[in-house]
Amino acid sequence: MTAITLVEAVTQALAYELAHDDKVVIFGQDIGTNGGVFRATQGLQAKFGEERVRDTPLAENMIAGLAVGMAIGGMKPVAEIQFMDFICASIDQILSHGSRIRNRTRGRLTCPMVIRTPSGGGIRAPEHHSDSMEALFSQIPGLRVVIPSSPARAYGLLLAAIRDPDPVIFMEPKRIYRMVKEEVPDDGEALPLDVCFVLREGKDITLVSWGAMVHETLQVAQKLSQQGIEAEVIDVATVKPLDMDTILQSVEKTGRCVVIQEANPTCSLSSEIIAQLAEKGLTSLMAPPQRVTGYDTVMPLYRLEKLFIPSEQRIMNAVKNVLEYV
Repeated sequence: MTAITLVEAVTQALAYELAHDDKVVIFGQDIGTNGGVFRATQGLQAKFGEERVRDTPLAENMIAGLAVGMAIGGMKPVAEIQFMDFICASIDQILSHGSRIRNRTRGRLTCPMVIRTPSGGGIRAPEHHSDSMEALFSQIPGLRVVIPSSPARAYGLLLAAIRDPDPVIFMEPKRIYRMVKEEVPDDGEALPLDVCFVLREGKDITLVSWGAMVHETLQVAQKLSQQGIEAEVIDVATVKPLDMDTILQSVEKTGRCVVIQEANPTCSLSSEIIAQLAEKGLTSLMAPPQRVTGYDTVMPLYRLEKLFIPSEQRIMNAVKNVLEYV
């Protein structure tokens, strides 16, 4: 079996579902002829035809509205927004219609659509190409928000998202599109949504992260292990709904926690995790939890990008603060 990248795993999952479910259609700007801006859909139009893999104009509101209408009509649309920052043009369709259909019709209709979008910084992109807006979409009732951190999880979680009866925002951290490779069986086996993945067992501190930041977090855990400190690493994966039980169980064991995210800090997912730790896990904590995040500013251009994205050193500093707290 050949090892593949995260973006190749996305292509593999899309191809599997197109081949096995004739209700699945995919569309977005340049996804057909060009295979998408990051080539996530490369070769799919040639294999499945223009009716199933369709290019659209550069019109995010139309793309989301088309997905909502097709999903309500019984199809399983998978739409691509080229960069997450531009999804704001489609929020009315997602918030006012797609996310509310089940509630509005008292369960008579559902909206089984997936909106895929590359997210996050780290590729030297200009403004409006590097945001991480998981917290914004996690605020919307009726939406599920998923962020894979590896090729295997991208494949399994995307399959699960397409098969889910409700709308899913599937954020693909483009910084790691081609950073790691692993063998991913093309067996159609989905991974469970709405659960965290414990990537590394530990007893001394819990490190919680998701998306691209999982990789820096694992590097820090490895360095800590060389110092005799065993960190438990949790990949949140589905950030909405949040599997807080797994995080609380880990903190009950370790007593200490650091949350790492690339997104802006204010009203963010890390804020929610730490708030719930305070509400439900206070008696387990031996030190105040900390978070390592981006900053409350627009993602800077490439010369300062690395200062915005949490580094291993920033994570290590937070870990030491929590471990040394008495």
